[in-house]
Amino acid sequence: MEGLAPLLPLLGIVLVFWLLVIRPGARRERERRSMQASLVVGDRVVLTSGFFGTIAAVHDDRADITLAPGTTVSVALGAIGGLDPAAHDAPAGPDLSKKTTDPESSTTSESEES
Repeated sequence: MEGLAPLLPLLGIVLVFWLLVIRPGARRERERRSMQASLVVGDRVVLTSGFFGTIAAVHDDRADITLAPGTTVSVALGAIGGLDPAAHDAPAGPDLSKKTTDPESSTTSESEES
């Protein structure tokens, strides 16, 4: 038993590392693969590159994503980072994200003096 005592701190560090790093990473990877396997045509997605689009077709290891009308790209399923949160959690009501500017309220100051 005395020979194991010096190894206890090392075993504790390995256990903490496993609980805090490896286990959550494996869980996230499992969730990502599950999400990618459940993708269907019409889902709004976010690519890992930051592009937002709609799935037009799903193949074995890739998907066709419509980024804009008339613009469809083919990407690997691994490039799909997740579902578009704005498309699934959007509140019903007016779109308040669009800013409108009133030309009468904007002022320009000219500070040119000769």
